[in-house]
Amino acid sequence: MNRQSFQALAMVSAVDIPLHSVEHSSQPSSQSLNQPADLALQVPDPADEALSDFDFLAQVETVWQICDRFDLQTEVWRGRILQAVRDREKRGGEGRGAGFLNWLQNHEISKTQAYRLIELANSADAMLEQGILETESLNRFSKSAFLDTAQAEPEVQQLIAESARDGKRITRREVRQLSDDWTAMSSELIPAEIKTKAADNTIPTRYLAPLAHELEKLPAEHQVILQQELSASPDVDTLKQVTAEAKNLAKYLSAATHVQALEKSGVNLEEALEEALRVGCLNAAADLVHQAAQLEQAIAKLYTTWKRVNKLSDRLYVDSGASTPQLRQLLQGLETLTSDTLELEWGAGEDSVHSTFIRLKVLSEAHDPAAP
Repeated sequence: MNRQSFQALAMVSAVDIPLHSVEHSSQPSSQSLNQPADLALQVPDPADEALSDFDFLAQVETVWQICDRFDLQTEVWRGRILQAVRDREKRGGEGRGAGFLNWLQNHEISKTQAYRLIELANSADAMLEQGILETESLNRFSKSAFLDTAQAEPEVQQLIAESARDGKRITRREVRQLSDDWTAMSSELIPAEIKTKAADNTIPTRYLAPLAHELEKLPAEHQVILQQELSASPDVDTLKQVTAEAKNLAKYLSAATHVQALEKSGVNLEEALEEALRVGCLNAAADLVHQAAQLEQAIAKLYTTWKRVNKLSDRLYVDSGASTPQLRQLLQGLETLTSDTLELEWGAGEDSVHSTFIRLKVLSEAHDPAAP
């Protein structure tokens, strides 16, 4: 590593502060508030022909890690600050919590972002207090990797912490890999034959985590069938096929229970599923019921929007009069959307030859479905 890289690392060493060193203080430091920010990060010159591609990328990686480190520290610190402001507001009195929201608004921070930062700070403190991570190890995490680690299972956190203590740079890729490995070997849903293949690297562990996640969504009877299929042919092709099948099964079972039309028809969803499996069209059946559920939701949204448009149209008609001819013309132009029959020319434009005219009839709320 050349002189510029050492300068960048020296700059980090000079200003790097442990995450746990931030404490509540009654008085802010005027020196820290008045100190100018130094933005002169040593970024390598892309036009420097004397710099080899290898050295250039090494220097870029160095300064990028510096940014990651500062990002992570800043996010944790901000989370602690926000938690302090919030907890102060919880002390009681009328309008409790309003001050916290005002503080967020003044600092241009959304409520969602604030609680995400507070959760991050709490996760960092918890892992430090429990001894899962050490302060020195935190400097080896990228910001995104630490966020993923904070949401991982405790066992996965331990594996990641061991890698960090060994001096390894922890990126999102390493966290995902360790999470997949843990899921693959700990999930009770994956047959022993598949785990054995994964242990001797015959089957890559990255295929096992998606399988476990999809199997978790299924009822026990469907899990057993797929597990038997895997045990009979413990290979990568079967694993991929079963994972896709489990995903389609979950989609079918989830969507079918939310389709009103199926509830009224009295169709036996399990028997229909068995037939789809037998003839090999599960993917089409699953997509069909999923799209049907989406269509019913779209119809409900269309109706509520149509009611809102009618209400606004009536209000505007009452508030306007003969002195507002353009507003009246606007209302007339929207009659195709406010009447009981909605009309729309779909695809209209330069190529109007291929446009489709759509007409939808909205029945009265008093309409009797049993009437002819």
